[in-house]
Amino acid sequence: MLVTFEGIEAAGKSTLIEALAQDLGTRGEPVLVTREPGGTPLGDALRAIFLDPSRRVDPMAEVMLLNASRAQLVADVIAPALRTRTTVLCDRFFDASVAYQSFGRGLDVESVLEVCLVATQRIAPDLTFLIDIPVALSRERVRARGGADRLERENGQFHEQVRTGYLALAERFAKRYVVLDGTLPREALAAAAREHIEQRRNAALP
Repeated sequence: MLVTFEGIEAAGKSTLIEALAQDLGTRGEPVLVTREPGGTPLGDALRAIFLDPSRRVDPMAEVMLLNASRAQLVADVIAPALRTRTTVLCDRFFDASVAYQSFGRGLDVESVLEVCLVATQRIAPDLTFLIDIPVALSRERVRARGGADRLERENGQFHEQVRTGYLALAERFAKRYVVLDGTLPREALAAAAREHIEQRRNAALP
């Protein structure tokens, strides 16, 4: 089962993933946590380039960098884990490219989505959590933790467009998307996510 976590900057994806991974682990279930961009030596190197605030990266070059990382991650990590029935929790996946590079940068949605599906060998998430927070809260959290990366330094309008993109994706792919209120306390957010994972598993049973 591939579960992905999406949202604008500082939405709380990592915190939720950590809670769910711990919960699955205590039950003795095989679970793998990974992230995009990154998750492999090649991906981590591309991540450093992608997020470097000193670089100017063309929007289409962003798509290609991300999908090079994504292709390696799927080949080396995600696909093998899914073959062993391991639950994969992935911090961002191809929806992020559509939200950031299509809605944020203005590239064609269908073209970006097709490149992404080629990179993933057409593997798509079974379940996607969109942790939705207002852009003002996102920017406040980014400022509080400091050291903003290249994307975090984009202006508020860009991040509003990305948030709009995510909500549009949640509507388009409603069967796999669950929108969670990222302003909820951590425990409540994790409980809601756990419930949805169990519901999805039960629905898949014969």
